[in-house]
Amino acid sequence: MAILDYISDQCMDEPCDTSNIEQTDQGFRCAIEVPSVLYKYIIGKKGETRRRLEAETKTTIIIPKQGVEGQIVITGSHKAAVASAVTRVEVLIESFRRKQPFSHFLSFALNHPPIQEGFKRFKEEVLDHCSQDMRVDASIFQNQAKLHLTIGTLALLNEQEVMRASELLTQCQGFIRDITEGKPLALEVKGIEYMNDDPSMVDVLYAKVCVQDGSDKLQQIADRLVECFVAAGLMVKEWDRVKLHATVMNTLFRKDPSAEDKGGAGRPSVKDREAFDARNILERFKEFYFGKCQLDSVQLSQRFSSDCTGYYSSAGRVTFI
Repeated sequence: MAILDYISDQCMDEPCDTSNIEQTDQGFRCAIEVPSVLYKYIIGKKGETRRRLEAETKTTIIIPKQGVEGQIVITGSHKAAVASAVTRVEVLIESFRRKQPFSHFLSFALNHPPIQEGFKRFKEEVLDHCSQDMRVDASIFQNQAKLHLTIGTLALLNEQEVMRASELLTQCQGFIRDITEGKPLALEVKGIEYMNDDPSMVDVLYAKVCVQDGSDKLQQIADRLVECFVAAGLMVKEWDRVKLHATVMNTLFRKDPSAEDKGGAGRPSVKDREAFDARNILERFKEFYFGKCQLDSVQLSQRFSSDCTGYYSSAGRVTFI
């Protein structure tokens, strides 16, 4: 029950936004939109969490049946009591929401034929020259149909949240087109780099991407998108700037070809991965040229999915043009 004690301390002196609390004939009422997958955290083991919340705030908390999307309704005789319960439930929800695995991510697709051909050549040459190096084998290479740049990850827990994210992406089209001036961005994919400090023990190897005119337009779009999605509560900010990279080798793929790495917080522990020795690869292919492409869109991609092209299924897409 330590989480509830922490929440109680956090909420003790915090003012609550009471604008959503309505007066009824019986007292006061507030309805909160909560994905059904999070109900269990409000209920607690054998209902203990809900009972304690109700006792401490002198309210009643009504939760829909598990699996039924709806609202958690909090009622009470006093507005301040309902406000206190609402705040505690929202903090509890946010705490457990952050622990959910991500379901979607914003991406720039790099599954263009020239880049795919370059990647295929890279894979063949690495396996020809470096397959004797520690734990270097075909299983850790990206699927060429899913080459992409990850902008940010999202844990969207029901269809309503997926729709919200898709609608927000559509709203971002205005500033995206202002940055691109309504034109596609000419990209060049060249060179490789690794994520950690030891080239002999690497988990992720990525290709570097730049806009051919030397501008930071791609970085601007990525950073603005993250700002918007963080402000809307749909994404957690992890870095001051998005690290744009195209994963070409990833030890997560060794056991699960459909895996996705966040590239930051939340990545699996070391024991779940088997690092490879990338020193020879980095020496031979440091300036490897993958190719050029015209980037014209950003997508809300669904994790663990594929469309008819082999790329991730899209839950939303906006163009630069």
